[in-house]
Amino acid sequence: MALSKELKDLLVCPKCKGKLEFHEEKGEIHCGACRLVYAIRDDIPILLLDEARPLTA
Repeated sequence: MALSKELKDLLVCPKCKGKLEFHEEKGEIHCGACRLVYAIRDDIPILLLDEARPLTA
């Protein structure tokens, strides 16, 4: 099951409150401004700064 459009419209980066890019095929959410990657596990976005990793290339 994919993330709903309504949920995607509501979610923002927890660090900068900016727009997120959803890459569900990779199980990731990217914040271009902060250069962070958040995980999607079992169709649940994990938007915790402690669990984010740096966005590479």
